[in-house]
Amino acid sequence: MRIAATADVHARVGDLGLLRAMAEEAARDADVLVIGGDLTDLGQPEQAGVLIEALDGCPIPVVATLGNHDYESGDAAGISHLFEEAGIYLLDRSSVVIDGVGFSGVKGFCGGFDRNLANAFGEDLFKAWVNEGRRDAEALESELRSLETERRVAVLHYAPIRATVEGEPPEIHAFLGTSHLARALDEGDATVAFHGHAHAGSFEGKTPGGVPVFNVSVPVLEQAGFDRPYHLVEV
Repeated sequence: MRIAATADVHARVGDLGLLRAMAEEAARDADVLVIGGDLTDLGQPEQAGVLIEALDGCPIPVVATLGNHDYESGDAAGISHLFEEAGIYLLDRSSVVIDGVGFSGVKGFCGGFDRNLANAFGEDLFKAWVNEGRRDAEALESELRSLETERRVAVLHYAPIRATVEGEPPEIHAFLGTSHLARALDEGDATVAFHGHAHAGSFEGKTPGGVPVFNVSVPVLEQAGFDRPYHLVEV
């Protein structure tokens, strides 16, 4: 299976032509289009409508997860419903199998990486911040483990490893992802993982267990010299 993976498309009113061109090109190159969050710029229904119209008639399945921008207007549930009604496989602590390949997705959350991983200690607000990332990681591991497919693709928004946020200011690394997600990928025996969110991050890296991780944020792909707004991977 050939996967065209992208993230951070940030659909806005007026972007229809650009987004439709991306979908049409991806459909020629790949069997599945993956979008790793920030489907919209501000989480507004009209922005979701632009992306839905751009993907209308796309002949390949579209698998996506939400990003932090999709929560900005407080209507993540509403725009999720719109995407699902349009036939997009929107993964939120859930999975789907397409042509024998399993896809598991979570938005993910913050928490930091490696020796700088935050601990759930102190104020309740700080504990809640740390535990949100843990819960998404636990859900991802559970979903990956539940797949009875040999190939397992993880679709995220937040980063699972430090390597793919390098390039961003170190002071904000803890807000770009968490190593708990990397552990979930390894324990869930993922084949590959895609994420976005870190617009100034790096294109690729691996988990401690060797799972390939790609930051497919559109700005990262542009910086890496890609001539198209997605990365092709065969699994």
